[in-house]
Amino acid sequence: MLFAFFFLLLCQLTGEAIVYLFRLPLPGAVVGMLILFGYLFIRGDVPPALEKTSNWILSLLALLFVPAGTGIMAHWDLLRQEWLPIVAVLILSTLLTLVFTAYSVRWIARLTSQEGRAGQ
Repeated sequence: MLFAFFFLLLCQLTGEAIVYLFRLPLPGAVVGMLILFGYLFIRGDVPPALEKTSNWILSLLALLFVPAGTGIMAHWDLLRQEWLPIVAVLILSTLLTLVFTAYSVRWIARLTSQEGRAGQ
């Protein structure tokens, strides 16, 4: 379990280093997850120790929402004053995400159907 935890941290550290070195406009954790995904994709399965460690970390995920909830309560007056712009940004970003996701799925479906036809 300790080695699996170290491996997860190593993937994140590698992602952070890549982002820093190449000045990418992405969070290092996202690049680290892509590295982990690539490793697991090439391997073809998830090692049992990594699965056990990941499930343990996911079981603690709710604890990460405590600081966010505390921040909301600490800045409640500011949130009450600026509720309209906050709600507008949340709605707009949700709609943009839905549109982007729909176009991405459509593009990938079209791309994979063309690859399927080319292979026949």
